[in-house]
Amino acid sequence: MSGITIAAPAKINLGLDVIRRRPDGYHEVRMIMQMLDLHDTVFMEITSEPGIHLTMDLPDLPTDEGNIAFRAADVMMKRFGIREGVRIHIEKRIPVAAGMAGGSTDCAAVLDGMNSLFKLGLDRQALMDIGVTLGADVPYCLLRQTALSEGIGELLTPLPALPDCPVLIAKPPVSVSTGHVYQSLKLDESIRHPDIDGMAQALKAGDLHGVTGRLGNVLETVTVKEHPVIEDIKKIMISNGALGALMSGSGPTVFGIYDNEASAKMAYEKLSAQGGPAGQVYLTRPGKNCGF
Repeated sequence: MSGITIAAPAKINLGLDVIRRRPDGYHEVRMIMQMLDLHDTVFMEITSEPGIHLTMDLPDLPTDEGNIAFRAADVMMKRFGIREGVRIHIEKRIPVAAGMAGGSTDCAAVLDGMNSLFKLGLDRQALMDIGVTLGADVPYCLLRQTALSEGIGELLTPLPALPDCPVLIAKPPVSVSTGHVYQSLKLDESIRHPDIDGMAQALKAGDLHGVTGRLGNVLETVTVKEHPVIEDIKKIMISNGALGALMSGSGPTVFGIYDNEASAKMAYEKLSAQGGPAGQVYLTRPGKNCGF
């Protein structure tokens, strides 16, 4: 095998709860993660020239150790004594720094690609064990299906996918630091914790309204306060027919879930209009559980 092309799907958090801050500084979470059809595309091939040759179609992104996809290839080369080189090109479609695991999913694709290209014979769990050393979301991105995520994000329980429906994505032009959001989170009695278990049961029942009625993300208590545009976008989605709208991850991306294609398209046009609050807007659908 000389070359491979891998789709690296975005994720959203249908529910995100933070249980506690651990003594090691990490936060213990309970999240329900859903893939989307929206994805980056990763091209990989073996080269006779040693080393890692990474290119991106967005010029401002790093192509060295500052890129988690580069580090994924480097880890695999060192761990398995790979002498040949690898060329990697990533076409970005997932918004950058958006709370949609864009970097983690590219990293997972590279781990998968290295395993296939160099015939390493690693199973999914072995790749996930490597992936968690690179980032907490990487094991989920290797799982490639809807899941309950616990621990720091590495303990995964597969769930049925969200029923097929239009999903509207809007990433406003603001920057959010995930570390800052978690450090600023106050876990006190005022926090409204989402019903993660109820949402899992709704997914098992194929109940779209049961899922959208339980959307919740405790990190909104930090990010929305600092970036009110997030709440503005949510209101536009709801007023244009969304069953529910929520910030994904630590933000700033907002998603809206619809049961009506026409309403989703109308909201897309409103958010895409010049001068609107949203920067990047996409209309997509839930990704199907595809395993590994």
